[in-house]
Amino acid sequence: MRIIDLAVIGVYLLAMPALGILLAGRQRGTGDYFLGGRDLPWWAVCFSVVATETTTQTVISVPTVAYLGSFTYLQLAIGYLIGRTIVAFVLLPRYYTGELVSAYAFLGQRFGRGMQGTASVTFSITRLLADGLRLFATAIPVKVMLASFGVAASYWQIVLGLSALTVIYTYFGGIRAVVWVDVVQLGVYVGGSVLAGIILLSKLPGDWFDRALRAGKFELFDLSSPVLTSQYSFVTALFGGAVFAMASHGADQLMVQRLLACRTLADSQRAVITSGLLVLLQFALFLGIGSMLWAFFAGADPEQLGLSSGDALFPRFVVNQLPPGLSGLLIAGIIAAAMSTLSSSLNSLATSTVSDLYQRLSGKVHEERVLLRLARAVTVGWALVFVVFAALFTSTDNPVVEVGLGIASYTYGALLGAFLLGLLVRRARQPDAVAAFCCALLGVLWLAFGAAFPDGQGGHAPLAFPWYAPIGVVITLFVGGVLSLRHRPSREETTRESELSEAG
Repeated sequence: MRIIDLAVIGVYLLAMPALGILLAGRQRGTGDYFLGGRDLPWWAVCFSVVATETTTQTVISVPTVAYLGSFTYLQLAIGYLIGRTIVAFVLLPRYYTGELVSAYAFLGQRFGRGMQGTASVTFSITRLLADGLRLFATAIPVKVMLASFGVAASYWQIVLGLSALTVIYTYFGGIRAVVWVDVVQLGVYVGGSVLAGIILLSKLPGDWFDRALRAGKFELFDLSSPVLTSQYSFVTALFGGAVFAMASHGADQLMVQRLLACRTLADSQRAVITSGLLVLLQFALFLGIGSMLWAFFAGADPEQLGLSSGDALFPRFVVNQLPPGLSGLLIAGIIAAAMSTLSSSLNSLATSTVSDLYQRLSGKVHEERVLLRLARAVTVGWALVFVVFAALFTSTDNPVVEVGLGIASYTYGALLGAFLLGLLVRRARQPDAVAAFCCALLGVLWLAFGAAFPDGQGGHAPLAFPWYAPIGVVITLFVGGVLSLRHRPSREETTRESELSEAG
């Protein structure tokens, strides 16, 4: 069993870089490297978006949510779908009208270099913290599963190996290689999970569904939990999830770059909306597996099963209950989720570094071949930074890992707020936008780490993370709007106001 599973993992790890290079085609310049020549089919971009936002923790943790709770996590996915639909018809047309390479190029056109650079640096720091720590988090279950096969590997070795294999096809193939490998990786982890679910279902007693239903494992809407402190409260999940998706898929270069690689605006809109439907189905799959695991383990507490955390429930089933070969496929799927996120981060960071920072701040016009070499060098540089940063945590169970996995929530509100400020407040200038952006970041960080709210049980708890993005947007618009009042209206605004007054 161990030999077959290890062989499957080995073949997968070697095949992905080769496949990426094979499908990438020739890279003639940054237009090919960053956007694939704007010639990628919408369905491939859609699958890439889903694979990119799916991490190792999604595959192993979402089942745990249902095991310990219910299906209320799916409310977030419904909010995500609403938010993506708004992105499709509000923000994407702006990007395509300007023929932009980067999401933050819009801020540069609207406000100036300072705002574009501020957003780009914030994005880079966010990706470094979130994905660097996520890379280390990936090494934890992989190390445990490899140990069960008799393979001793340190966290540092796993991190370095995953990074090296991922950077190969990202370096040579750019976004085209990233997207096509994402398509394969999505098929691996979803297909493997479906097979695992079928096998798990075959091992359950005939009355498992009725028992799980009576235990509330399929409860979908949570209308009773505190709105401010519970991320699964209906209002919190739906509204907060929608704004979060607007930010993640409308103001984060990681996702926007893929959508800009589509052939047309209509294709891009189709890709982002369909990705929301697929994420909803994917979450339903993993939550269903969690409910079946609850029946399989008879609802036992993870500690009673000798597990250090609930996240080890699905990996334990994978290792101990699946037939030879399929265990290796599932482990490869978990690794695939990590490689997909890492490759996407490397390419988007290279794009933002070259387009938003180097080209914008240097003010020089370079040949495409020079920029292509620079983009590849920056890709390798960011890979090394990820490895070093993740390796800092390989000897500790520092709880900052959990903070890092959700750190995007702290910056998304300010990023989305800056975009909306540029669209809605015509008087706003660069100093207004930068000041509002910084106020939103500081305000959300204070709410996340320095404030507590009634939890409905007589105590206090932190603010639920889905509220961070909406609050960040409100702060940005309020501060930016107030500061913009000190500017005189432009001639265009004065003319428009006069016309409206006469029409009235």
